[in-house]
Amino acid sequence: MQTVEFKHIALQAGDKVLDLGCGEGRHVISAYLEGDVQAVGVDLGFEDLKITAEKFADFSEPDNDKKSFGLSVANALSLPFADNTFEVVICSEVLEHIPDYSSALIEIERVLVPGGTFVASVPRAWPEKICWAFSSAYHQVEGGHLRIFNAAQLRGEIEARGFKHYRRHWAHALHAPFWWLKCLFWEKQEQSKLIAWYHKLLVWDLMEHPWITRGLEKILNPVMGKSVVMYFQKQQPATEGLVE
Repeated sequence: MQTVEFKHIALQAGDKVLDLGCGEGRHVISAYLEGDVQAVGVDLGFEDLKITAEKFADFSEPDNDKKSFGLSVANALSLPFADNTFEVVICSEVLEHIPDYSSALIEIERVLVPGGTFVASVPRAWPEKICWAFSSAYHQVEGGHLRIFNAAQLRGEIEARGFKHYRRHWAHALHAPFWWLKCLFWEKQEQSKLIAWYHKLLVWDLMEHPWITRGLEKILNPVMGKSVVMYFQKQQPATEGLVE
């Protein structure tokens, strides 16, 4: 289930792309497939990285020396990369899990080249508030969501670090009711036939991409999309001390 839309990222051959908090690899694998790039995924969870590696095996192009793929365990607050390493950094559905997310933004700024693209997605505030209202366990589980972001405030924080916002959209409207149901019946969700039916619907949508659900989600995303996705460009540093 892809949240970031690569059509809004001007990927160039040879670009280095970092998927920060890559989980099971949805965006780092997609980046690899988008073109001749060096795709790198990092995450704290070694088991998630193992799943990513297994998924990637079906897409690997070992004879294509113009592209590469790599995975590593790493902490978002101390990334093992030099300054100005990546042309693109993706951080999708991650910042809400990090206690000191501001320090993660500092690291993202550090490893991204001037003029590079940063894409951040977080849960949209009002659908997330419903989940929190229905179930405290939803956000209190280990590794759960630590905060509900105000998207405008987060955008301002990122812009204050020298980024220019250039696009925003919403995603996964059909998933919002699914999570409301899971939270509403949190203690008995495994026994809920309604949740099981809804899950089958989402799997069918993911695998088949039927026009009816794809069209419905496109219409509903601006209204109830579960995630907000924001695209930024890191600004070039101001030239100082010019002498004619």
